[in-house]
Amino acid sequence: MTTTQPVSERRVIANVLRGSIGNLVEWYDWYVYAAFSVYFAKSFFPAEDPTAQLLSAAALFAVGFLMRPIGGWLLGRYADRFGRRSALTLSVSVMAAGSLLIALTPGYQTIGLAAPIILLLARLLQGLSVGGEYATSATYLSEVASSGKRGFYSSFQYVTLVAGQLVALGVQIVLQQFLDNAQMDNWGWRIPFVIGAAGALVVMWLRRGMDESEQFEAVIEAERSDTATALPHGRDAAAAMSGKPAPPRGSLRMLLQYPRECLLVMGLTLGGTVAFYTYTTYMQKFMIYTSGISKPTVAWINFIALLVFVVLQPLAGGLSDRIGRRKLLMFFGVAGALLTVPIMTVLAHTKNPIAAWALMMLALVIITGYTSINAIVKAELFPTKIRALGVGLPYALTVAIFGGTAEMIAVALKKAGHESLFFWYVAGCIGISLITYYFMRETSKESTIDAEAPAADTASAPDEQELAPARA
Repeated sequence: MTTTQPVSERRVIANVLRGSIGNLVEWYDWYVYAAFSVYFAKSFFPAEDPTAQLLSAAALFAVGFLMRPIGGWLLGRYADRFGRRSALTLSVSVMAAGSLLIALTPGYQTIGLAAPIILLLARLLQGLSVGGEYATSATYLSEVASSGKRGFYSSFQYVTLVAGQLVALGVQIVLQQFLDNAQMDNWGWRIPFVIGAAGALVVMWLRRGMDESEQFEAVIEAERSDTATALPHGRDAAAAMSGKPAPPRGSLRMLLQYPRECLLVMGLTLGGTVAFYTYTTYMQKFMIYTSGISKPTVAWINFIALLVFVVLQPLAGGLSDRIGRRKLLMFFGVAGALLTVPIMTVLAHTKNPIAAWALMMLALVIITGYTSINAIVKAELFPTKIRALGVGLPYALTVAIFGGTAEMIAVALKKAGHESLFFWYVAGCIGISLITYYFMRETSKESTIDAEAPAADTASAPDEQELAPARA
């Protein structure tokens, strides 16, 4: 036992790294569109009105959010049917195709309306990919992580998510140092998409070497055995007793057997996704147009704050393995509901960069209570046979409806002269999630992942197995 444990831990780390690096590349490709749209909008849309060009590019960015629920459904279903490794490989392949399309498509002046149509297709592919990536990545990281360390390892999903945003920003800063505006407008904007496509192809190769989740392989083996066929259990047993065949693994019919868990995912996500997009992506525009801080200074404030935010994720994830997930969620819910309005109100009236950074950092510390563990909490709600779809679809729907519209609501209220109402909107969304956190059970103490883990895994952690009874 002791001689094999280090090898097993090294394999866990290798699998987590492969999954996490792929997650970073996918989110880099997702964010690089927004970072460079000010440059490529001129290439894909008619040149008469620069504002219309940017609005058109922004509209296609929003279309990507609409595709995320479809991606969560299709790739979540694929992951539950054919395996996490295959779904993750497929996801990054689709992202590579989308980035390569953007990089290679000629401009509007060359091919006319075909240019924005191809850009739309590429953005649909990227939305599909990132929608499936979240669910499958969350599922895979939770299942391959060592028992007792799942909060720590799964926190790397948001480490790489934010790191992808930082890398996209870094590539932009580097290119701006070497290329002038004309070069960036003409061809420089294509470079980051080529980098993204190349990185996705490398990750596709790396992911082909990942181990499949033992939990998924155990489910497949159980379905093949005569014993599992003769003695169904849990909700499958109820279906068998009623004379109806059990719904196929990864299907919507099976997901409908878990309505409480789906509602929990939506409740867990609502406040977190609104707060995340407010505290990260919208915060940059808020500091520029409301606080009145210069763009270069805001760029540095955001970069340093997000860098610290990345470091906080595994620290908080590891803490959740010790004290439980629910305590961290309650911290986010209480602090977010009470402090969002004061933080945004004070920030709106400060021009001091250090004070602005401190306020943004306070907001990011609060949201860490959600971001560091949200993936593992959702994964622990569902059994292996429906985990990827169960995490992916309700999450993606909530993000598309609330996370994707947060900035639009903020801008609309600002234009109407009632910007402060947005602060209360964010606090209210967090408050709704707080109600969910208050009434939910502690998932880490009754984890379906531990309950369904193969014997080799549970043997190394009998204390957690005792705390994780199988759910009906």
